[in-house]
Amino acid sequence: MGYRVVLGGRRRRLVQLLLPLLLLLFLVAAVLAEGRDYYDLLGVSREATTREIRQAFKKLALTMHPDKNPGDPSAHEKFLQVNRAYEVLKDEDLRKKYDKYGEKGLDEQQGGRYESWNFYRYDFGIYDDDLEIITLDSGDFEAAVNSGEIWFVNFYFPRCSHCHELAPTWREFAKEMDGVIRIGAVNCGDNNHLCRRKGINSYPSLFIYRAGQRPEKFNSERTKDNLVRFSMQFITTTITQLWQGNVFNEIEQAFSSGLGWLITFCSDTGDCLEPRTRQKLAGMLDGLVKVGWMDCTTEEKLCESFQVTGGATALFPPGSALDKDGSVLWLNTLDSREIYSQAMNHLPGLELLTSDSFQRKLARHRWLVSFTFGDRSSNAASNEYKKLQAFLRDDHIQVGRVDCISDAELCQSLYIHKPCVAVFKGLGIHDFEIHHGKDVLYNIVGFARDSVRAHVTTLRPDNFPSDRKEPWLVDFFAPWCPPCRALLPELRKASIQLAGRMRFGTLDCTIHHNLCSMYNIQAYPTTVIFNGSSVHEYEGQHSADGILEFIQDLVSPSVVVLDPSSFAERVKGRAEGQIWAVDFYAPWCGPCQSLMPEWRRMARLLSGQILVGSVDCQRFQSFCQGQSVRAYPEIRLYPGNARQPDRFMSYNGWHRDSHSLRAWALSYLPRASVDLTPETFRSLVLSGRDHWVLDFYAPWCGPCQHFAPEFEVLARILKGEVRAGKVDCQAHYQTCQSAGITAYPTVRFYPYLGTRRFEHSGEHINSRDANVIADTVRQRLQQLLPRLQNKPKDEL
Repeated sequence: MGYRVVLGGRRRRLVQLLLPLLLLLFLVAAVLAEGRDYYDLLGVSREATTREIRQAFKKLALTMHPDKNPGDPSAHEKFLQVNRAYEVLKDEDLRKKYDKYGEKGLDEQQGGRYESWNFYRYDFGIYDDDLEIITLDSGDFEAAVNSGEIWFVNFYFPRCSHCHELAPTWREFAKEMDGVIRIGAVNCGDNNHLCRRKGINSYPSLFIYRAGQRPEKFNSERTKDNLVRFSMQFITTTITQLWQGNVFNEIEQAFSSGLGWLITFCSDTGDCLEPRTRQKLAGMLDGLVKVGWMDCTTEEKLCESFQVTGGATALFPPGSALDKDGSVLWLNTLDSREIYSQAMNHLPGLELLTSDSFQRKLARHRWLVSFTFGDRSSNAASNEYKKLQAFLRDDHIQVGRVDCISDAELCQSLYIHKPCVAVFKGLGIHDFEIHHGKDVLYNIVGFARDSVRAHVTTLRPDNFPSDRKEPWLVDFFAPWCPPCRALLPELRKASIQLAGRMRFGTLDCTIHHNLCSMYNIQAYPTTVIFNGSSVHEYEGQHSADGILEFIQDLVSPSVVVLDPSSFAERVKGRAEGQIWAVDFYAPWCGPCQSLMPEWRRMARLLSGQILVGSVDCQRFQSFCQGQSVRAYPEIRLYPGNARQPDRFMSYNGWHRDSHSLRAWALSYLPRASVDLTPETFRSLVLSGRDHWVLDFYAPWCGPCQHFAPEFEVLARILKGEVRAGKVDCQAHYQTCQSAGITAYPTVRFYPYLGTRRFEHSGEHINSRDANVIADTVRQRLQQLLPRLQNKPKDEL
């Protein structure tokens, strides 16, 4: 049975008016939902750290997860959006692509799966809320464990039950040892490559790290006392017993080195510090204060000279008078953390540099300078900075501070507008680099050591390389951008490799907006190479190796940049036998960006054999559509048949690394080697008058298949000098057995020495690299040349 609904005229007109409006509102809502900013979805700023992003996502996961909203049919889609935002923003490379290109620069499958609510409640980010435990990831692990501090690191996996059992104990232990050593945690679920690189194969794995020494694994029962005992044995700072025969010499030596003394006086009355507390404080104050103790029951008169009649503890800052002149701090606590805090507050701060002394002191010496704005930032941070001199003493880096309230003109001339730390490299006040990493001691120490060795300069309008008289690599960045911060250490490594050939600089676009706008910088980091009148934007992995390869390719390009005109002339109009491999790409496409460095490597590997080009389909969109390019990247090979200029083969392989692409391209080259049978092996190789290099292989052998295109390259390299042949050892087993072949592939060289070679089994060459084999063969021929020249003509 059907039903009819009859509307009155007025109501019908109302619906007709409202329907387009409702439809418009629905479409707007859909667009907003589709294009909502990932940072807004997670409720974080664009400057958020990975830890802040993880914490924000966890809060949303606990409330928005479909498991907690079974009555909401849209819960799955809503949570997928949030999960996708998290998966992108937690990854430095994906975050850069998103910041630069938006969602179109990402893989559509990213964030398509999520875990159960219980996972986010109990397994996700175990130590994110523990201030005493520092969560380390791939970006800062090495800087942390090589800073000079002692680190005790817990490598864990979120789903590991033993890891969760350890967590409460690890938190208690971290509170106990806070300030004595650094307590870290690495989530091996998020940092799988780091954990594998460190040899972690079980969870939890606990290791002590000290700079320059092998890690030490903890293997005992995981109790708090055992963890404390194990870690305390690595605090090797000496606790000195002071007595009449050594006290004044020890104190004088420390003062002359800029070190103070913390002395606990032990007596029958009053309190002195326990041995473990002394040891903790020796570790906490290492490099700033020496720790000692005095037995006042045997050194009564000595203790009285310090005005001590019972148990007591005092801090003697460097240069203080020993007779309680007001600079000595008498401590009324036995708690190591309270003593540490009071001692750090009492010790002298960093040397103050003023406008008058700044230029003179920084002209020839390396300095790490803290720029403050009156309040010296937080008291805790300024106290931590007091340790910098101790950590950097062996690196011959001096440490000081500038008050930008008192010396505003100096700071403004350096474009320093907020608290920061910078390294001045001993070449004057204008050659410096600002630290943009974490404001923690280990990160600053690592930065200082790397920066003084590297050749990276902080750029400003007055030193920006606008004249381009020499090649420059300029990194346009924003300090809040995590991919930017990850790239900076790699720039330092690359600058060392290219010292004297290219200069490196960084430009902070949050300060120098106009300069960045002038070069149309739209995303961070954007790395540009200025070489005379040429400007090239770097697209590739954020690594020193990637940058070096890119620059090498600029100096000697391996990939031909094609436009519609040159494509028609060079690819479609190619000569007979000429082969082209062409990558059709779009700059915003994530897989295209990953392919770029591999494509350049492949081009170098194919040099002289196959021509390699690329077409920017964002720039030449209609052209690519005319070539039937439907997705990016589209990799095509145009074979050497000039009579069929439009014919091509597309690459459909799973792997897009340089070696896989090279093997695929080489497979379309005409054969330069010949197949040998038992008869031709005897007649041409053993009895013939040519030099031969042979590949003994089996069709089922994987390494043989991988080596096959390499052997064809070898055949081309040696063409005209040495003939190349292949022997199928599955089909011709007896021939290979008589030649002594026991493994596949085997490469043998058969030189013609002017005699028949029936018994000769050839010379084994232990390499699968075409260039290495060719060099070996040519060297051998050079050695044989005198012998060949002395042969009678009838033998030749």
